[in-house]
Amino acid sequence: MSSSPPTSLLDVETGPGKPPMLRVEATGDAASWVAEQRDVLRAVVAEHGSVLVRGLGLRDAAGTGAVLQRLANAPMTEMEAFAPRETYSEGVYSSSQWPPNQPMCMHHELSYRLEFPGLMLFACLTAPAEGGATAVADSATVLDALPTELAERFEREGWLLTRSYNDEIGASLAEAFGTEDRGAVESYCRANAIEFEWQPDGGLRTRQRRSAVVRHPVTGRRCWFNQIAFLNEWTIAPEVREYLVDVYGADGLPFNTRFGEGDPIGEDVVQLLNKLYVDHTAREPWQAGDLLLVDNVRTAHSREPFEGPREVLVAMGDPVRLADCSPTVEVTAG
Repeated sequence: MSSSPPTSLLDVETGPGKPPMLRVEATGDAASWVAEQRDVLRAVVAEHGSVLVRGLGLRDAAGTGAVLQRLANAPMTEMEAFAPRETYSEGVYSSSQWPPNQPMCMHHELSYRLEFPGLMLFACLTAPAEGGATAVADSATVLDALPTELAERFEREGWLLTRSYNDEIGASLAEAFGTEDRGAVESYCRANAIEFEWQPDGGLRTRQRRSAVVRHPVTGRRCWFNQIAFLNEWTIAPEVREYLVDVYGADGLPFNTRFGEGDPIGEDVVQLLNKLYVDHTAREPWQAGDLLLVDNVRTAHSREPFEGPREVLVAMGDPVRLADCSPTVEVTAG
């Protein structure tokens, strides 16, 4: 294997509307190169919140898993998924199954859990013909751009995620909790501060209140950290929302978000949140072999609509507890 000389922070390319990028020359064993450059790569993520590494030549799930093992402090298993994925190895998954013509708006992975990944890795094995970028946005900058009154309300109340599990839309009960056993699901919910209610048809509805603003566990910087806009009904395409309401009812949507004390979030608020994300989005079209590293607390990510085959693997590592991020809303686990 050939490798480039040790990289320095000065080699990071930055520009308006673009994520930080490192161009490297590594052929053969990408995991060995990552192991050699681990401290530098983690320093770049700490400095910028994300970095796109171009030139690693990642080709498969095994190679992606090897990179995760060498880069992260620990892999993380996904729980409470909102959409199905294929599992390749511990902490390594396919992209969420989501319609190619629909965007996955900006969000922080698993930000509704009491424990979430601190580090996200995205490995592009097949680049789409058009679109499909995994874009990023700095959460502290987005928070600063929010109207003061709205930011203060979310900081005071937090946000509420409601979910209705079925076998047609989103992750099923088994895909989200790893089991269909009612007792096991109930135990998980109690341990993770999730209110639950079984429906007459056997379906499950849950509610979980979380902080919308947290402090970064390392820097202490205030970050807008949630999935309020992405999982809200007003972000869904109008025709899809109309269909879901017709089939499941307004209270039975697969997922929806509210203000922390239960009030609905208006369409105008959701549009504002998504606009602020757009205003602060950085994107770079994928090339096969690319690796994108993201600080999941500091940096939101999205997946843009695309055409043609697209294979981007997702890896999660460095678990972080919400309790270590100065949450503004107290939650009590059973």
